[in-house]
Amino acid sequence: MDTMRERFASVTSRLLDEDPRLAVVLAEIGADGFRRAAERHPDRVVNVGIREQLLVGVGGGLALAGLRPVLHTFASFLVERPFEQVKLDFGHQGVGGVLVSAGASYDWPAGGFTHMAPGDVALLDTLDGWTVHVPGHPDEAETLLRHAYAAGDEKVYVRLSAQTNARPRSVTGEGFLTVRRGLPGAPVVIAVGPLLDGVLAATEGLDATVLYAATVRPFDGPALRAAVADAPSADVVLVEPYLAGTSTAAAGDALADVPHRVLGLGTARAELRRYGTIDEHLAAHGLDPRSLRTRITAFAGRVTAAAG
Repeated sequence: MDTMRERFASVTSRLLDEDPRLAVVLAEIGADGFRRAAERHPDRVVNVGIREQLLVGVGGGLALAGLRPVLHTFASFLVERPFEQVKLDFGHQGVGGVLVSAGASYDWPAGGFTHMAPGDVALLDTLDGWTVHVPGHPDEAETLLRHAYAAGDEKVYVRLSAQTNARPRSVTGEGFLTVRRGLPGAPVVIAVGPLLDGVLAATEGLDATVLYAATVRPFDGPALRAAVADAPSADVVLVEPYLAGTSTAAAGDALADVPHRVLGLGTARAELRRYGTIDEHLAAHGLDPRSLRTRITAFAGRVTAAAG
């Protein structure tokens, strides 16, 4: 199976042939995947070199010229380093584009903290109007990328990851999917992107409803409300592959008139200073199935063995 980044390069290269409005801006990273596309479309595949602020500025300029820009590099260089340009060149100027990141929270541990961006989604939450997709499988990445490219002039962030679920889900670019339904009043666990398989393993045999979120912004409040509709109060656990608590406020807003408790699980703020592996970082943040089961059952005292 190809990776999400490989799928991104192949799908986007094909769409460059089909859509004269599409343009790709790179900052060295990922340039090999677009070499042939750059030969065919030298005016719409631009490599600015290791200049991340310029990467975003050029993207904003292409958007002002009427193109649909696609910007790609590591998340830490795409959202964190040039954040002022993202805020001004897209938000303030009122134009749209698609930011496609790699690296996620700890996809390349040997790269150190400079190549990790656990706070990227939380940072974009400080800006208005961004759609955020977090695919959990390369097939989902393709669907969500196509959805993002066709989204008129909207501002879209697609967060690619080396971590994947075993199989894709039928994502549409909007809303949450119900992948497991508990009894009325059962706790609701929202699994984001590549953490779905771990959540399903962690909740196996428990009475819990599991919602899957491959699109996290806008936050699907109606789906969460529907999942707790039969309960006098709600216990909600958010399991996100980035900074813990990133979506707790959104969940709380959705349940503003419902008695509820929300537990946000994700990466911790403390920096892990040993390289290790992705799986070791997953476990260290308490996001492996065993840790998730312990944390979910400790929080939601009503979790019991599933009926039948």
